Amino acid sequence: MVPVHPNKYRLLAAERRAPLRVSFEFFPPKTEEMERTLWESIARLAPLAPSFVSVTYGAGGSTRERTHATVKRILAETALVPAAHLTCVAATQEEVDEVVRSYHAAGVRHIVALRGDPPDGIGARYEPHPGGYAHACDLVAGIRRTADFEISVAAFPEKHPESASLAGDLDALKRKIDSGASRAITQFFFENDTYFRFVDRVRAHGIDIPIVPGILPVQNFKQARNFAERAGAAVPQWLADRFEGLDDDVATRRLVACAVATEQVLALAGQGVTDFHFYTMNRAELVYAICHQLGIRPAVAKVAA
Repeated sequence: MVPVHPNKYRLLAAERRAPLRVSFEFFPPKTEEMERTLWESIARLAPLAPSFVSVTYGAGGSTRERTHATVKRILAETALVPAAHLTCVAATQEEVDEVVRSYHAAGVRHIVALRGDPPDGIGARYEPHPGGYAHACDLVAGIRRTADFEISVAAFPEKHPESASLAGDLDALKRKIDSGASRAITQFFFENDTYFRFVDRVRAHGIDIPIVPGILPVQNFKQARNFAERAGAAVPQWLADRFEGLDDDVATRRLVACAVATEQVLALAGQGVTDFHFYTMNRAELVYAICHQLGIRPAVAKVAA
């Protein structure tokens, strides 16, 4: 991605015809302090009326119960549309199907279906759970058999770290679509050309569902680089240069992070992309500022004269 000069913001916004739609991803809290941060973030971002908000699973299903509790509280206490992450790991098919039925009974209608990380974390060897769903395509098919859900799946513009080839990765995505998925959300990326090349390959592979770009605002560059290494996402030198010397300058780092993410989304939008999924890391202020820059504002109720 060639960074967009700030003077182009107005031009790109004027060229964009369709309104932008956003969704936000959160992770379930592990402590009381993290829980306060999560709900403060949800309260801050809710007025932006996202298409949906998703709640992740930990490696090996380690946050399963917290994920369920967070999703159900969002449904009960907010006007947001929750999407629950669900994985194949550490559960039998019957156990997963029961979770699906429980979500449906609670009013959840959107699931993000993933194979999931091994119990020992990214990099460990993945082994299907005995009696469980082996792959994400199997999970998608199981959800589709169990109840009526909108199903999103993951896509990897730079190839899943465990895939032998890009072609094999596209075959895996096609199987998930053929099993009933209706949307793919990408792993984060920093070069927009990476996304567009991926979409071209996806379309050539006979896949026509929406491919929503995942956007990671860089809250902390070192942390983001570590995430990227584990996820197989490239970190371009220009991005490292933007954050050089800011390790101990939180205020400036946030300003740069807002500019970088806003530039990326506006450049994507200038090429016709309308939907964006933000990995919030449960931190609302940066994501809120980016959305403000994009023209996404809280709805203001009209008062009758």
